[in-house]
Parts: sequence; C-alpha cells; structure tokens
Amino acid sequence: MANILVVEDEQSISDLITMNLKLVGHHFFKAFTGPDALRILENEKVDLLLLDIMLPEIDGFEVMRRIRNLHTPVIVITAKDSLADRITGFELGADDYIIKPFEILELLARVNVALRRNDKGQAGFVLDEVEVRLQERTVYKDGRLVEMTAREFELLEVLIQNRNIALSREKLLELAWGYDYEGETRTVDVHIRQLRKKLGWEERIKTIFKLGYRLDTEGQA
Repeated sequence: MANILVVEDEQSISDLITMNLKLVGHHFFKAFTGPDALRILENEKVDLLLLDIMLPEIDGFEVMRRIRNLHTPVIVITAKDSLADRITGFELGADDYIIKPFEILELLARVNVALRRNDKGQAGFVLDEVEVRLQERTVYKDGRLVEMTAREFELLEVLIQNRNIALSREKLLELAWGYDYEGETRTVDVHIRQLRKKLGWEERIKTIFKLGYRLDTEGQA
C-alpha cells in the first residue's frame, strides 16, 4: 500500500485520518506544521500528501509552492471553501480539494482515486488462499481462476479498499454501483453470499448487526 503524509494541525482530525488509513493498510507520516511537512517530504518516500491549508508557520499553499519539483500528488483538506481558495489549490497542483467537515469514507475513496491516477495504488491483494489482482480484475483461489460477475468484483473491490471498516448496505451500494443505482439493499446480501461462497470467506466477511458488512483481515499473514 501507499506511504501517505497527513499534514493537519488539529490532533483529533489527524488521529481520525491516520487511524482509518492504517485500518485499510496504508502507511502514514504525521506533520502538524508546514516546516515539519517539508522536512518529511525531503527525507521520506511519500506517495500522497493530505494537506491542510491553515497551518502554523508555513501555510499549505506555500508548502505546495515549495514541493512542486517533487511531483507528489496532493489532496487538500481544509475549511477554506471559497472559490478563490479552490482555484489557488488547483493552480498549485492539487489533485483534489475536500472541504471540512468531511466523511471519512469519502476521503478514503478519493485517496484511492488519487493513488490510481498516479499509478501508486494497490495492484493486488492477498488474503488466506485468495489473490485479487485489482488492475487485471481477476481473482484466484488456491491458484485457480474464480469466475466472478462485474457486480461481484466491484463489491469485492470496495470491501478490500475499505477493509476492517464496517459499511452499511446503503454505503456499499453507493460505493460499488454508484449514486444512481436503483436497487434494493437486499441485492448486497445476495452478492455478499456469493462472494463468501466463491472465496471461502464465510469468516472473513463479517455481518455487522443492523448495519451491513466488514471485510476482516485480522491475522492476515
């Protein structure tokens, strides 16, 4: 997975972001000031920068000006929601611009998009005897190809990208099949049942009572 630098001066927001990045398998660095961020970017391999704008000492826009030569993908996360600020962010090279407050699942989804766009996303995933090749959209169990429908693979991909996070049926529908999918939430149950059967993940895809499902990777080798 990716090395992500989280630059956020509010401890609670920093902790929320990094906790969820860790849950889905990313590595992270933390910085609370502009100079701290620049030092880490200078000395560490960073695949993606999550950057607040209102920072002590050196603000986020100035950080972006100073790291242009690094070509590090940047997602701005800020309360500065004016059109002028957004334009400044994109002109300085931001890949995305997220306004606070935000939903953590939306942030994780945008992280995945930014990493894929810059060819730094996860190419594959292995759990127990199952290998998922995300770029090829193929799945193998015990070395044998598993036949999957497009819908099944899309749901599997969402579970992998948000592993160890409980997702409601409505959120799974939204993330896997889009806002305009006109289906009932019970279709998620049908596809989950198929995934469990095909992959032998009866104990891996957990049912969360009165909510939905979670892909549990605890104990993964």
